[in-house]
Amino acid sequence: MQPDFTNKKSIRAAIGEELAELGKTDDNIVVLDADLSGSTKTSIFANSFPGRFFNLGIAEQDLVTTALGLSLTGKIPFIATFAVFATGRTYDQIRNSVCYQNANVKIIGAHGGITVGEDGASHQALEDVALMRLLPNMTVISPCDYEQAKQAVKYAYKCNGPVYIRSSRIDVPSIFDSEYIFNPHKAVKINDGKDITVIASGDIFSEVYRAVKNLSELGISVDFINVPVIKPLDKNTIIESAEKTNLVVTVEDHSIIGGLGSAVAECLSENCPVLLYRFGINDQFGQSGTPKELLSFYKLDAENITKRILEIVK
Repeated sequence: MQPDFTNKKSIRAAIGEELAELGKTDDNIVVLDADLSGSTKTSIFANSFPGRFFNLGIAEQDLVTTALGLSLTGKIPFIATFAVFATGRTYDQIRNSVCYQNANVKIIGAHGGITVGEDGASHQALEDVALMRLLPNMTVISPCDYEQAKQAVKYAYKCNGPVYIRSSRIDVPSIFDSEYIFNPHKAVKINDGKDITVIASGDIFSEVYRAVKNLSELGISVDFINVPVIKPLDKNTIIESAEKTNLVVTVEDHSIIGGLGSAVAECLSENCPVLLYRFGINDQFGQSGTPKELLSFYKLDAENITKRILEIVK
Protein backbone atom coordinates (compact mmCIF):
# COMPACT_ATOMS: atom_id res chain seq x y z
CA MET A 1 0.00 0.00 0.00
CA GLN A 2 1.48 3.31 -1.16
CA PRO A 3 -0.85 6.24 -0.47
CA ASP A 4 -1.01 8.83 -3.24
CA PHE A 5 -1.48 12.28 -1.76
CA THR A 6 -1.31 13.90 -5.20
CA ASN A 7 -4.29 11.90 -6.49
CA LYS A 8 -7.40 13.16 -4.76
CA LYS A 9 -10.74 11.55 -5.50
CA SER A 10 -14.28 11.87 -4.21
CA ILE A 11 -15.84 9.31 -1.87
CA ARG A 12 -19.30 10.34 -3.06
CA ALA A 13 -18.24 9.85 -6.70
CA ALA A 14 -16.93 6.39 -5.83
CA ILE A 15 -20.32 5.50 -4.39
CA GLY A 16 -22.19 6.81 -7.43
CA GLU A 17 -19.89 5.03 -9.86
CA GLU A 18 -20.07 1.73 -8.01
CA LEU A 19 -23.86 1.86 -7.84
CA ALA A 20 -23.91 2.27 -11.63
CA GLU A 21 -21.53 -0.69 -12.04
CA LEU A 22 -23.61 -2.90 -9.76
CA GLY A 23 -26.73 -1.80 -11.61
CA LYS A 24 -25.42 -3.58 -14.70
CA THR A 25 -25.33 -6.89 -12.85
CA ASP A 26 -28.63 -6.88 -10.96
CA ASP A 27 -31.93 -5.43 -12.15
CA ASN A 28 -33.23 -5.50 -8.57
CA ILE A 29 -30.98 -2.62 -7.56
CA VAL A 30 -32.90 0.64 -7.36
CA VAL A 31 -31.70 4.07 -6.23
CA LEU A 32 -33.76 6.77 -4.55
CA ASP A 33 -32.71 10.35 -3.86
CA ALA A 34 -34.19 13.42 -2.16
CA ASP A 35 -33.59 15.97 -4.93
CA LEU A 36 -29.82 16.00 -4.37
CA SER A 37 -28.61 13.51 -6.98
CA GLY A 38 -26.06 15.98 -8.36
CA SER A 39 -24.48 16.34 -4.92
CA THR A 40 -24.78 12.71 -3.82
CA LYS A 41 -23.63 11.51 -7.28
CA THR A 42 -26.54 9.10 -7.61
CA SER A 43 -27.06 10.99 -10.86
CA ILE A 44 -24.48 8.60 -12.33
CA PHE A 45 -26.86 5.70 -11.69
CA ALA A 46 -29.84 7.77 -12.86
CA ASN A 47 -28.18 8.47 -16.21
CA SER A 48 -27.54 4.76 -16.77
CA PHE A 49 -30.80 3.38 -15.39
CA PRO A 50 -33.50 6.09 -15.44
CA GLY A 51 -36.24 3.48 -15.00
CA ARG A 52 -34.72 2.34 -11.70
CA PHE A 53 -34.02 5.78 -10.26
CA PHE A 54 -36.59 7.69 -8.21
CA ASN A 55 -36.37 11.32 -7.10
CA LEU A 56 -38.66 11.63 -4.09
CA GLY A 57 -38.08 15.36 -3.78
CA ILE A 58 -37.50 17.09 -0.47
CA ALA A 59 -39.48 14.46 1.42
CA GLU A 60 -36.93 12.38 3.26
CA GLN A 61 -39.42 10.40 5.37
CA ASP A 62 -41.09 9.30 2.14
CA LEU A 63 -37.65 8.40 0.80
CA VAL A 64 -37.14 5.85 3.57
CA THR A 65 -40.64 4.38 3.60
CA THR A 66 -40.72 4.05 -0.18
CA ALA A 67 -37.38 2.24 -0.04
CA LEU A 68 -38.80 -0.04 2.64
CA GLY A 69 -41.75 -0.93 0.44
CA LEU A 70 -39.46 -1.68 -2.49
CA SER A 71 -37.25 -3.89 -0.30
CA LEU A 72 -40.29 -5.94 0.76
CA THR A 73 -40.96 -6.74 -2.90
CA GLY A 74 -37.44 -8.09 -3.43
CA LYS A 75 -35.76 -4.93 -4.68
CA ILE A 76 -32.44 -3.75 -3.23
CA PRO A 77 -32.89 -0.03 -2.60
CA PHE A 78 -30.06 2.41 -2.01
CA ILE A 79 -31.25 5.80 -0.76
CA ALA A 80 -29.16 8.94 -0.67
CA THR A 81 -29.32 12.46 0.70
CA PHE A 82 -27.20 14.65 2.96
CA ALA A 83 -26.25 12.76 6.13
CA VAL A 84 -27.90 15.36 8.37
CA PHE A 85 -31.25 14.66 6.67
CA ALA A 86 -30.70 10.94 6.02
CA THR A 87 -30.31 10.22 9.73
CA GLY A 88 -32.03 13.08 11.56
CA ARG A 89 -35.17 13.91 9.62
CA THR A 90 -35.85 10.22 8.97
CA TYR A 91 -34.93 8.67 12.30
CA ASP A 92 -38.41 7.40 13.16
CA GLN A 93 -38.79 5.72 9.77
CA ILE A 94 -35.34 4.13 9.94
CA ARG A 95 -35.90 2.88 13.48
CA ASN A 96 -39.47 1.60 13.29
CA SER A 97 -39.78 0.66 9.64
CA VAL A 98 -36.31 -0.39 8.45
CA CYS A 99 -34.32 -1.62 11.44
CA TYR A 100 -37.22 -3.12 13.38
CA GLN A 101 -37.99 -5.32 10.38
CA ASN A 102 -34.31 -5.82 9.51
CA ALA A 103 -35.24 -4.64 6.03
CA ASN A 104 -32.74 -4.73 3.20
CA VAL A 105 -32.39 -0.95 2.81
CA LYS A 106 -29.04 0.79 2.22
CA ILE A 107 -28.63 4.41 3.32
CA ILE A 108 -26.01 6.75 1.89
CA GLY A 109 -25.38 9.74 4.14
CA ALA A 110 -23.57 12.26 1.95
CA HIS A 111 -21.72 15.39 3.06
CA GLY A 112 -20.96 14.16 6.56
CA GLY A 113 -18.79 16.09 9.02
CA ILE A 114 -17.45 19.63 9.18
CA THR A 115 -15.71 19.22 5.82
CA VAL A 116 -19.07 20.10 4.23
CA GLY A 117 -17.58 23.56 4.80
CA GLU A 118 -19.43 26.73 3.97
CA ASP A 119 -22.90 25.17 4.29
CA GLY A 120 -22.46 25.54 8.03
CA ALA A 121 -23.89 23.92 11.13
CA SER A 122 -27.34 23.18 9.71
CA HIS A 123 -25.83 20.88 7.07
CA GLN A 124 -22.82 19.46 8.93
CA ALA A 125 -23.83 16.08 10.30
CA LEU A 126 -21.72 15.53 13.42
CA GLU A 127 -24.03 12.99 15.06
CA ASP A 128 -25.08 10.70 12.20
CA VAL A 129 -22.75 7.83 13.12
CA ALA A 130 -24.01 7.95 16.71
CA LEU A 131 -27.65 7.85 15.60
CA MET A 132 -27.14 4.92 13.23
CA ARG A 133 -24.80 3.03 15.55
CA LEU A 134 -27.48 2.95 18.24
CA LEU A 135 -29.98 1.07 16.11
CA PRO A 136 -30.22 -2.75 16.26
CA ASN A 137 -29.50 -4.54 12.95
CA MET A 138 -27.73 -1.50 11.46
CA THR A 139 -24.22 -1.80 9.99
CA VAL A 140 -22.28 1.50 10.00
CA ILE A 141 -19.46 2.14 7.52
CA SER A 142 -17.27 5.25 7.19
CA PRO A 143 -14.88 4.78 4.25
CA CYS A 144 -11.72 6.86 4.10
CA ASP A 145 -11.07 7.04 0.37
CA TYR A 146 -12.29 6.26 -3.13
CA GLU A 147 -11.32 2.58 -3.27
CA GLN A 148 -12.59 1.77 0.21
CA ALA A 149 -15.89 3.47 -0.61
CA LYS A 150 -16.38 1.48 -3.83
CA GLN A 151 -15.78 -1.78 -1.99
CA ALA A 152 -18.05 -0.72 0.88
CA VAL A 153 -20.90 -0.30 -1.60
CA LYS A 154 -20.21 -3.78 -3.00
CA TYR A 155 -20.38 -5.19 0.51
CA ALA A 156 -23.60 -3.29 1.29
CA TYR A 157 -25.17 -4.80 -1.83
CA LYS A 158 -24.26 -8.33 -0.74
CA CYS A 159 -25.19 -7.79 2.92
CA ASN A 160 -28.79 -8.66 3.77
CA GLY A 161 -30.06 -5.98 6.13
CA PRO A 162 -29.79 -2.25 6.85
CA VAL A 163 -26.47 -0.55 6.08
CA TYR A 164 -25.44 3.07 6.60
CA ILE A 165 -22.52 4.41 4.55
CA ARG A 166 -21.18 7.84 5.37
CA SER A 167 -19.57 9.92 2.64
CA SER A 168 -18.09 13.40 2.47
CA ARG A 169 -18.11 16.39 0.16
CA ILE A 170 -14.37 16.95 -0.25
CA ASP A 171 -11.97 15.05 -2.47
CA VAL A 172 -9.50 12.98 -0.43
CA PRO A 173 -6.11 11.38 -1.17
CA SER A 174 -6.02 7.78 -2.32
CA ILE A 175 -4.93 5.67 0.64
CA PHE A 176 -5.72 2.27 -0.85
CA ASP A 177 -5.16 0.92 -4.35
CA SER A 178 -7.04 -1.71 -6.35
CA GLU A 179 -5.27 -4.53 -4.50
CA TYR A 180 -7.04 -3.57 -1.26
CA ILE A 181 -9.72 -6.01 -0.12
CA PHE A 182 -12.51 -4.68 2.09
CA ASN A 183 -13.16 -6.94 5.08
CA PRO A 184 -16.23 -5.89 7.10
CA HIS A 185 -15.02 -7.87 10.10
CA LYS A 186 -11.45 -6.57 10.20
CA ALA A 187 -9.87 -3.19 10.81
CA VAL A 188 -6.84 -2.31 8.69
CA LYS A 189 -3.43 -2.14 10.37
CA ILE A 190 -1.59 0.62 8.51
CA ASN A 191 1.54 0.69 10.63
CA ASP A 192 3.02 -1.29 13.53
CA GLY A 193 4.25 0.67 16.52
CA LYS A 194 4.81 0.44 20.27
CA ASP A 195 4.43 3.92 21.79
CA ILE A 196 0.81 4.83 21.02
CA THR A 197 -2.23 3.49 19.16
CA VAL A 198 -3.94 5.87 16.75
CA ILE A 199 -7.34 4.86 15.33
CA ALA A 200 -9.21 6.79 12.62
CA SER A 201 -11.87 6.49 9.94
CA GLY A 202 -13.62 8.53 7.30
CA ASP A 203 -12.56 11.50 5.20
CA ILE A 204 -10.25 12.83 7.91
CA PHE A 205 -8.04 9.75 7.66
CA SER A 206 -5.52 11.36 5.31
CA GLU A 207 -4.90 14.15 7.86
CA VAL A 208 -4.24 11.52 10.51
CA TYR A 209 -1.96 9.67 8.11
CA ARG A 210 0.15 12.79 7.66
CA ALA A 211 0.25 13.30 11.43
CA VAL A 212 1.43 9.73 11.99
CA LYS A 213 4.17 10.30 9.41
CA ASN A 214 5.23 13.46 11.25
CA LEU A 215 5.33 11.57 14.54
CA SER A 216 7.41 8.80 13.02
CA GLU A 217 9.98 11.35 11.85
CA LEU A 218 10.09 12.65 15.43
CA GLY A 219 10.81 9.18 16.80
CA ILE A 220 7.29 8.30 17.98
CA SER A 221 6.35 4.72 17.13
CA VAL A 222 2.64 4.61 16.20
CA ASP A 223 0.41 1.57 15.95
CA PHE A 224 -1.90 2.99 13.28
CA ILE A 225 -5.34 1.49 12.56
CA ASN A 226 -8.04 2.32 10.03
CA VAL A 227 -11.56 1.36 11.09
CA PRO A 228 -13.92 1.50 8.08
CA VAL A 229 -16.70 -0.43 9.84
CA ILE A 230 -17.66 1.26 13.09
CA LYS A 231 -20.47 -1.21 13.76
CA PRO A 232 -19.87 -4.09 14.17
CA LEU A 233 -16.48 -3.03 15.54
CA ASP A 234 -13.38 -5.19 15.15
CA LYS A 235 -12.67 -5.34 18.87
CA ASN A 236 -9.84 -7.86 18.66
CA THR A 237 -7.52 -5.64 16.60
CA ILE A 238 -8.15 -2.68 18.91
CA ILE A 239 -7.65 -4.67 22.11
CA GLU A 240 -4.47 -6.27 20.79
CA SER A 241 -3.02 -2.86 19.95
CA ALA A 242 -4.08 -1.26 23.24
CA GLU A 243 -2.49 -4.09 25.22
CA LYS A 244 0.77 -3.35 23.42
CA THR A 245 0.86 0.47 23.72
CA ASN A 246 -1.35 1.21 26.77
CA LEU A 247 -2.22 4.54 25.17
CA VAL A 248 -4.92 5.15 22.53
CA VAL A 249 -6.07 8.14 20.45
CA THR A 250 -9.14 8.13 18.18
CA VAL A 251 -9.69 10.74 15.48
CA GLU A 252 -12.95 11.40 13.64
CA ASP A 253 -14.82 14.12 11.75
CA HIS A 254 -17.80 13.66 14.08
CA SER A 255 -18.82 14.41 17.63
CA ILE A 256 -16.67 12.62 20.19
CA ILE A 257 -19.98 11.48 21.68
CA GLY A 258 -21.42 8.33 20.16
CA GLY A 259 -19.09 7.87 17.20
CA LEU A 260 -15.82 6.03 16.63
CA GLY A 261 -14.28 7.34 19.86
CA SER A 262 -17.22 6.14 21.92
CA ALA A 263 -17.20 2.74 20.23
CA VAL A 264 -13.51 2.31 21.05
CA ALA A 265 -14.04 3.59 24.60
CA GLU A 266 -16.78 1.03 25.19
CA CYS A 267 -14.61 -1.75 23.82
CA LEU A 268 -11.56 -0.85 25.91
CA SER A 269 -13.41 -0.12 29.15
CA GLU A 270 -14.84 -3.64 29.10
CA ASN A 271 -11.80 -5.50 27.81
CA CYS A 272 -8.57 -3.53 28.25
CA PRO A 273 -8.82 -0.32 30.30
CA VAL A 274 -6.08 2.06 29.10
CA LEU A 275 -5.68 5.81 28.74
CA LEU A 276 -7.82 7.00 25.81
CA TYR A 277 -8.06 10.41 24.13
CA ARG A 278 -10.85 11.16 21.65
CA PHE A 279 -10.17 13.78 18.96
CA GLY A 280 -13.25 15.12 17.18
CA ILE A 281 -15.90 17.77 17.67
CA ASN A 282 -16.32 18.47 21.39
CA ASP A 283 -20.09 18.49 21.98
CA GLN A 284 -20.75 21.53 19.82
CA PHE A 285 -22.14 22.48 16.43
CA GLY A 286 -20.00 23.29 13.43
CA GLN A 287 -19.90 26.61 11.62
CA SER A 288 -19.38 28.06 8.17
CA GLY A 289 -15.88 28.10 6.69
CA THR A 290 -13.72 26.30 4.19
CA PRO A 291 -12.89 22.68 5.04
CA LYS A 292 -9.25 23.68 5.61
CA GLU A 293 -10.22 26.50 7.96
CA LEU A 294 -12.61 24.31 9.93
CA LEU A 295 -10.20 21.41 10.31
CA SER A 296 -7.63 23.86 11.66
CA PHE A 297 -10.15 25.58 13.97
CA TYR A 298 -11.26 22.29 15.50
CA LYS A 299 -7.64 21.08 15.65
CA LEU A 300 -8.29 18.16 13.33
CA ASP A 301 -5.73 18.94 10.64
CA ALA A 302 -2.41 17.09 10.41
CA GLU A 303 -0.42 19.83 12.12
CA ASN A 304 -2.70 20.07 15.15
CA ILE A 305 -3.14 16.31 15.44
CA THR A 306 0.66 15.98 15.51
CA LYS A 307 0.97 18.61 18.26
CA ARG A 308 -1.80 17.14 20.36
CA ILE A 309 -0.40 13.62 20.22
CA LEU A 310 3.09 14.90 21.05
CA GLU A 311 1.69 16.57 24.17
CA ILE A 312 0.01 13.32 25.20
CA VAL A 313 3.12 11.22 24.66
CA LYS A 314 5.33 13.67 26.55
